[in-house]
Amino acid sequence: MAQINENPAAEKRLFGHPQGLFYLFFAELWERFSFYGMRALLTLYMVNVIFEALAERDYATAAVYASYGSLVYASTVIGGRISDSILGMRNSIFLGGILMAIGHFVLAIEHNIAFFLALSFIIVGNGFFKPNISTFVGTLYKDGDPKKDSGFTIFYMGINIGAWISPLLCGWLAASYGWHYGFGLAGIGMLTGLLFFWSGIRKGVFGDKGMPPVEKADEKKFLGVPNRTMVPIISVLSVPVIAFLLSAYKPLGSEGSFFEDQNIVNVIFKGIAVTILLYLAYIMFKATLEERKKLFVAVLITFFMTIFWGFHELSGSVITLFSARNVDLAGIMSASQTNSLNPMFIILLAIPISLLWTWLSKRNLNPRTPFKFGLGLVFAGVSFYVLAISGNSANENGMVPFAYLLLMYFLLSIGELFMSPVGLSKITDLSPKRIVAFMMGVWFLSSAFAFQVVGFIGKQLAIESTDANVGGFDTLSVYTDGFMLIAKYSLGAGIIVLLASPLIKRLMGNVH
Repeated sequence: MAQINENPAAEKRLFGHPQGLFYLFFAELWERFSFYGMRALLTLYMVNVIFEALAERDYATAAVYASYGSLVYASTVIGGRISDSILGMRNSIFLGGILMAIGHFVLAIEHNIAFFLALSFIIVGNGFFKPNISTFVGTLYKDGDPKKDSGFTIFYMGINIGAWISPLLCGWLAASYGWHYGFGLAGIGMLTGLLFFWSGIRKGVFGDKGMPPVEKADEKKFLGVPNRTMVPIISVLSVPVIAFLLSAYKPLGSEGSFFEDQNIVNVIFKGIAVTILLYLAYIMFKATLEERKKLFVAVLITFFMTIFWGFHELSGSVITLFSARNVDLAGIMSASQTNSLNPMFIILLAIPISLLWTWLSKRNLNPRTPFKFGLGLVFAGVSFYVLAISGNSANENGMVPFAYLLLMYFLLSIGELFMSPVGLSKITDLSPKRIVAFMMGVWFLSSAFAFQVVGFIGKQLAIESTDANVGGFDTLSVYTDGFMLIAKYSLGAGIIVLLASPLIKRLMGNVH
């Protein structure tokens, strides 16, 4: 009882949910505001400022963007582990938020060295912030609390609100006043998120949740320095190392070959992929027949989710460049602001699609996971087909109507809602309990590997030019041909999953 009385605010609820949920909601909303506001500007900033003088500026941009995205998502695995063993969730969120804010503000300095250091600060910071704030939400609820699922729904709505608003505001500032204003606003957004989190701690709404796993007196030391102090030191020292990895892209000259392009980060991720596949093969060899079946489906789901995210994340790179060069945006929005369309549709469609699944369940018609995955890939394929045929409606300057881009994001968002919400829960259901944490790590790493797909496609669709106003029918042809190829791959993968869904369902057993 003493512990409860020490934190009476932690027992209070708002709209049936713990008060702490709403502090985390706004902390995450503003963090995502900063993250996606920066991402909306990143590709255009690299093309028009950092690599402006390079003939292969699109290629260099694709290489750096892919490395950045891969490392951003891979860092969450390390950050989550450090939180579990040393820092605790509260300290990890604060450390991550501070490092990310530094990164955003350093991005406002228009200098190549500052640029790579800034990205590195964001990578390290995201590794601490992102996995811990999501996990923190779950700790606010007792096991079996029926409000937990709706609590996560509220929390994830904050993610999409932040991702929707930020490209509009940061994009407007960057276009109207300069890049540094857009990046600076992203940094202010990150600090605002930290203020909400700090306010929640001061008011005691989190109770005793998120504290370090061991007391200071029992903490281990490294070279005489407490681990809790050593972690921030090592984090800052790792920034220039990561900056070097980001900047060490290979210039154009390998004809875009996936195997010949020896970007350092690419090599690292290829090694990780081989290691994971070998370990999975070992696990499946040791597993029972029933476990092997379900584990195979878990790997299959992760593989197809990686493909989907690989196409989806083109929104921040190739599709943003296509919007800048070949979409008639006059009087509507800037190219960076088009990054707000996907989260806007997610907000609009999330509840209707959720209600659709409920309506179908009552009639025993709710499709199982493999069928939803197949449909998600089909929707993604159709969305890129829309962009592929947009060239037929281009004007005399090679600019296509904005309606094509709007329809593309509408279809892609439907595909995302068919796949993303169910994938995570199915990994936990299909994985043997003894390796469920490892499989969750593999699932999160799938987003990191997806950016390797983004980089590969971006390099294939690179436009060689030092002209800041590059555009017209030449670029339109490159993009639409590329979109058609993506559409075929995505549609093909979706059709394969749909045709194989009866077999996959049998392998899944009683997992829906």
